[in-house]
Amino acid sequence: MASPCVLSTWSFGTIANAAAWPILSRGGAALDAVIAGATAVEDDPKVDSVGTGGLPDAGGELSLDASVMTDPANCGSVCYLRHYPNPAQLARRVMEKTIHVMLAGDGAEDFARRQGFARRETLTPHARAAWEKWQREGGSIHGAEREGWLPPMNVEERYRAARLGGASPDPSHDTVCVLAKDAAGQLAGVCTTSGLGFKVPGRVGDSPIIGHGLYVEQSVGAASATGNGELIMGVCGSFLAVEEMRRGKSPMEAIQEVLRRVAASYTLKADHQVALIALRADGAWASGSLRKGFSHCYTDAAGVRPEPGQFTAIL
Repeated sequence: MASPCVLSTWSFGTIANAAAWPILSRGGAALDAVIAGATAVEDDPKVDSVGTGGLPDAGGELSLDASVMTDPANCGSVCYLRHYPNPAQLARRVMEKTIHVMLAGDGAEDFARRQGFARRETLTPHARAAWEKWQREGGSIHGAEREGWLPPMNVEERYRAARLGGASPDPSHDTVCVLAKDAAGQLAGVCTTSGLGFKVPGRVGDSPIIGHGLYVEQSVGAASATGNGELIMGVCGSFLAVEEMRRGKSPMEAIQEVLRRVAASYTLKADHQVALIALRADGAWASGSLRKGFSHCYTDAAGVRPEPGQFTAIL
């Protein structure tokens, strides 16, 4: 019998783990646990980067993405979901009820309706007010060398700066990733997000793309990524981490290789961040990031441990 555990990203990982751990502790399946964890964060309007309460795109419309996976032959995802607040649950339905892996936009919403999900408004008054403030202050996705806008810091770094006496913690973005191992030794993972705040309408990042935001292979391990999705997409970050573990590297060594690949592949800016969590089939795990500010939450029978990332690359 294996020792169950759950590992998630960022400080709001405590919300995810609080929902996931009771399922694991009573012998439930890792897949059920990660879906419960992701749903808890999606349903929390105080989290402005996932589900209900997420920040909209530059046009004022919220769109949600998610993926779920237990193995290469068992994965599903949805992207550009606008009127259904729980993309992780819907991604699971895609995995279990269709022959496909990914559904997008109107097709994903049609599928959600047929599966009995309730359509509702997902943009909260707080998120709309943040978008209106961004517009008033001259926010624009135009006029730069390339169309688009990136927040100057990810959400954790902004709160850290505020605690140290810096700028106020303006709302920003980050994905929640949840990886789990159950008592039967089975692995599962979820990656869910509302994407970059004030993004170019139609933008989809790494989170719903298998091998980019999330990858799980039962015989090897699981990995999930957060941060600037465009950086993760170019190196197939989560797939690369699992492949490195397949080659015999520890979870920490695998994460470090992904971060090295990112640093070698891009001209990094001060606002760029990439972070990963990895969980090997034997239960060994790690977390790491390009820059300071990342945190994770790990829960097992010994309790809940919200902690800073274990490794930060020197950039």
